[in-house]
Amino acid sequence: MSDLLERLRVGLPPEALITDPDVTASYAHDMASFCEAGTPAVVVLPRTVEQVQHVMRTATALRVPVVPQGARTGLSGAANASDGCIVLSLVKMDRILEISPVDRIAVVEPGVVNAVLSRAVNEHGLYYPPDPSSWETCTIGGNIGTASGGLCCVKYGVTAEYVLGLEVVLADGRLLTTGRRTAKGVAGYDLTRLFVGSEGSLGIVVKAVLALKPQPPQQLVLAAEFPSAAAACDAVCRIMERGHTPSLLELMDRTTVRAVNALASMGLPETTEALLLCAFDTPDPLADLAAVGALCTAAGATEVVPADNAAESELLLQARRMSLTALETVKPATMIDDVCVPRSQLGAMLAGTAAIAEEYDLTIGVCAHAGDGNTHPVVCFDHHDPDESRRARESFDAIMALGLELGGTITGEHGVGVLKKEWLARELGETGVELQRGIKAAFDPLGLLNPGKLF
Repeated sequence: MSDLLERLRVGLPPEALITDPDVTASYAHDMASFCEAGTPAVVVLPRTVEQVQHVMRTATALRVPVVPQGARTGLSGAANASDGCIVLSLVKMDRILEISPVDRIAVVEPGVVNAVLSRAVNEHGLYYPPDPSSWETCTIGGNIGTASGGLCCVKYGVTAEYVLGLEVVLADGRLLTTGRRTAKGVAGYDLTRLFVGSEGSLGIVVKAVLALKPQPPQQLVLAAEFPSAAAACDAVCRIMERGHTPSLLELMDRTTVRAVNALASMGLPETTEALLLCAFDTPDPLADLAAVGALCTAAGATEVVPADNAAESELLLQARRMSLTALETVKPATMIDDVCVPRSQLGAMLAGTAAIAEEYDLTIGVCAHAGDGNTHPVVCFDHHDPDESRRARESFDAIMALGLELGGTITGEHGVGVLKKEWLARELGETGVELQRGIKAAFDPLGLLNPGKLF
């Protein structure tokens, strides 16, 4: 321990090192439940690429594991510390280095907060679409590490589609540049995409070149109330089948709606079994909302209410954004699943989740990026009750099994981390895991980067 600290101090300012056990303990884990976390030896908060390189060279020399972290808003345990590790927190590397309206790119450090970047590019008439629910606090580096999504993915896609290039510090301290700043580029293997979603297991992202889009018109939102989740899912299928391209298509089940109302008195219809929110940022959003409203009515909606203006639209979106927070108030603890299925199987996924809730005698609320088929079943339970905790964990696994049975994946945007690594092996199969471990070994032969995650 003393040798580690002495070597780190050679290349780091005093304020970059945290050794107080009471403080380092606060960096031990992210927001996931049921995920083991160790005790870090030290927390390092670098401000420069050179400082990150120094940390990795020191770690390699002493064979000390390194756990990269962003804002720790993750939900899979991917940022959890291991015993004796260096926690490498990138939150102090928070500069927006460049915004180019001509090239439509932004160059940023990993600690830039998603919402800060979004507002900065808006001032140039540009738009950075990925918007996780935690966008006010989560960082771009963390978004890249877990391949985050968000509410707008149905039209604009996920983080991976906006990362053009990276600068990455490798396990041995070398600096690797991947990708490009250009609109096109197919030179060599796509190492940039390899790092997106790798959860810090292949290298430390220290700079990112991000693609931007022109800022779209202000979106308007429609809310549709349904007597059943099946009817709401039918409406989703009708909307997508007819070729509509909403900027947002979100679903909240009855449990979620009631939780949001209880938390914030939003005035959402508590008689509903499912609430569907659909938005358009097209030149004529009212016409698009009218067309979608008719499809919702045909699918069985009991009420369809388009927002009259941007303020009403934002109010509805705030209700959706606070869904996870609201469900956290139902019981002392939650487990947030992240199963994505083909859109055509969305109804079966929700029906199956409801059956699992009944089987395990638990409250499970579902909010979903319905346009993507990406569901977030939230298991609410009392972690002080051993039996209820057991049932919560078993129901969580049952939901993942259901997703795979329906042709889906165990994670659409939250990542694997500690929470789902056993399930990753089931999804990938033996050959898939073998190849992925080979890639890990090529980048990190000593296994120092974020050990114990993914597989």
